[in-house]
Amino acid sequence: PPKNILIRMPNWLGDAVMATPLLDELRSTFPHARLTLMCQSNIASLFENDVAIDEVFSYKKSSGWIRGHRPDLIEELRFGKYDLGILTTNSFSSAWTFFMGKVKNRLGYATNFRSLLLNQAVPFPAKKEQQHQVLTYKMLLEPLGISVSAKEPRLYLSPEEIQAAKLKLEQYGLIGEKKTLIGINPGAAYGSAKCWLPDRFIAVSQRLLEDPNTYLVYFGDSAGAPLVKTIFDALDSNRVINLAGKTSIRELIALIDCCTVFLTNDSGPMHIAAALKVPLVALFGSTSAIKTSPYNHGTIIHKHVSCSPCYKRTCPIDFRCMTRISVDEVYDAVKALTQQRRCCSGALPTIGASHAH
Repeated sequence: PPKNILIRMPNWLGDAVMATPLLDELRSTFPHARLTLMCQSNIASLFENDVAIDEVFSYKKSSGWIRGHRPDLIEELRFGKYDLGILTTNSFSSAWTFFMGKVKNRLGYATNFRSLLLNQAVPFPAKKEQQHQVLTYKMLLEPLGISVSAKEPRLYLSPEEIQAAKLKLEQYGLIGEKKTLIGINPGAAYGSAKCWLPDRFIAVSQRLLEDPNTYLVYFGDSAGAPLVKTIFDALDSNRVINLAGKTSIRELIALIDCCTVFLTNDSGPMHIAAALKVPLVALFGSTSAIKTSPYNHGTIIHKHVSCSPCYKRTCPIDFRCMTRISVDEVYDAVKALTQQRRCCSGALPTIGASHAH
């Protein structure tokens, strides 16, 4: 059995969340091994408080010719003396770094001309395009004798993080069982083709605000902050909060956990909400709801037009995959989940009162 395992995690926030079941599988299969995650520094905090791992090895992304040959990373890997390396990434450069870093047993999918760099080059599943990405990640471990299980993506929050999120919301008057907090994420890191139209986010927000006990909190990264500001300015309500570009990843996770319902495009925050089991409505257009939907969770609205999924960053034609999603159906889906929480619990949960997942 391996004693020192290195897991190269995906680069995108949502993909990294979808790969978290691997950590539980490896911990339960090799309980005495040391587990180290290797990931880019921009997502490293995602794994804080994770009980399955021992260490996070983070590094800054590089560009240009040095991307495929990182002497700094290679030296670190050699120093670590890892006897098993698992690549959830599919790039040649990540396999090259493991090979040059003398990771003894290198396991990854056979793609991008890297099979010679791997001890175990695993063929992609035959139904890769017809199955969820979580399942594809899990199947990577089959050569280790680890069969696909029912484990789902998960994240961990500390009581202190939850309390800090609660205090932040209290500053906006958001506390009490009668108040509903709808989290909204109108952007997506990959491109505008994944995003529902801003004017429709404005319209559905206006309808949600007709309930005087409803508050809206808009999320987004710094790149999406101008989009959120456009929506926020159009709403002009003291029950709308703009937190785009104002939270760390850890704060984002804790604040999403406080939401009654979460409305989002296909994005990293969508997968965070799904991992936390926050009721959510996910809007899909250019991407596949089969491969990257919120795993076993949420309400998905996807029109399945003939050109979807195209996986393009911007739509080259008429954006029919998103324009056919109406304000009415999104509003109805959000209200249905809100009502469902009320019926199940007798009252909406106190905003900020939550637990570690």
